[in-house]
Order: sequence, then structure tokens, then C-alpha cells
Amino acid sequence: MFAILAATLLQLHCQGRILWCSCGNCNLWAGDIWSLHNSQHLFDPYSFTHILHGVLFCGILACLLPKIPLMWLLCIAAGFEAGWEVLENSQFIIQRYRESTIALGYNGDSIINSAGDILSCISGFILARYLGLRYSIVLFIIIELVLLFWIRDNLSLNMIMLAYPIGAIKNWQMIH
Repeated sequence: MFAILAATLLQLHCQGRILWCSCGNCNLWAGDIWSLHNSQHLFDPYSFTHILHGVLFCGILACLLPKIPLMWLLCIAAGFEAGWEVLENSQFIIQRYRESTIALGYNGDSIINSAGDILSCISGFILARYLGLRYSIVLFIIIELVLLFWIRDNLSLNMIMLAYPIGAIKNWQMIH
């Protein structure tokens, strides 16, 4: 997993991602999704969606690869998340976020935020493995609902808006 993380962070550097927020502060948390600090510090409200990635990867991989040892499943999940971080920070996806979601001024993640997203995914995977299927589903629903009311966005809306933007959803999300 260390090699996956190192290779991902190097690739993000090669893509031109900054290490940490250009503001000069190295905060662990940035809670305002409407500020320039969003996706620039270690964790932010969207870190919870990456926890959900881990929950989903745990369930899917456990079903598809039941005989593979847990540590290998975790490495596969971390690899998928790392791949998403590289793709998410490509100019194509950054532009798609700007056009289709509430992330109007989104410029991509900082390298440290991507590392936090991968760590969040790993945490979600481990948590799901510990909780089991039933409680993981409950956790998933709770996080989705909390994010929906807190920031008017969550993993489900994010996927919908990236795949098929709906103006009414975007208008509702813009009210803050």
C-alpha cells in the first residue's frame, strides 16, 4: 500500500498538483466547501465520500473475490482509490466538475488532500470489514444523509451530477 500511495502522489505531482493549500496554512481540516480551501487540506467534508468508497470496495471485493486474503483486498481497494484520485485530478474531470456540479471553482485536489482521500477510503474499508454488511449499509445511509443536509452533496449526488447533470439538483445545491 505504501508503494501505491507513493506512486499516486508522484503521479499527482507530475500532473502539476500542489502539495498543500496555496494559502500557506497546513490545516488538517477545511470544513467550508464554498471556500478555496476545499480539497486543499488533509481532510474536508468530501473525505466522508471517500470513506464510503472504502465501504463499497469492501463489499464488492468481498463478493467478487471471497478467497483472496483481506490485506490483498485492501491493497486492491487502495489501488482503485488511487486510480480515482489520479483520474479525478485530470483536466477532463476537473472541467466536468466545474460544468456539472456545485464545484464551480474547483481546481483539483492538493496532493495532501488526495493522500487524505486514500486514507479515508482505507479507513472506510477497514470499518466496513469490522461492522459487517448490515451495519455498513446503515453507516452508508447515515453518512449520505448527513452530507445531504450538511453540504447539500454526497456520493450519490456527486455520481449523478457527473454522469447526468440535472439542473434542478444543481440549483438546490447552490443554495447555501
